[in-house]
Amino acid sequence: MTYQELQQALKMFDLGEQATLREIKTRHRELAKRYHPDAGNRSDGEAIRQLNEAYRLLLEYIHQYRFGFDEDTFYEQCPEERIRRQFEEDPVWGGHS
Repeated sequence: MTYQELQQALKMFDLGEQATLREIKTRHRELAKRYHPDAGNRSDGEAIRQLNEAYRLLLEYIHQYRFGFDEDTFYEQCPEERIRRQFEEDPVWGGHS
């Protein structure tokens, strides 16, 4: 897979630079309903083949991704917890007297 192929897949799915697995799967279902040959939109099936190839590329990229479980990554993924931790000792914001 190349970066260009990944970008083409994201474009086909109309996704930005960040998306959750749930968003990708939901978008695939929506597009599959639209482009499936049984829907009558395309008789050749080329659109659904391209869609499924893009989906396969996205899932391949996700499965190869190494997730970070370090503290910095956790707080980046959970900004509410980062803010709570940052201000928990503050008497005004943290609620401590």
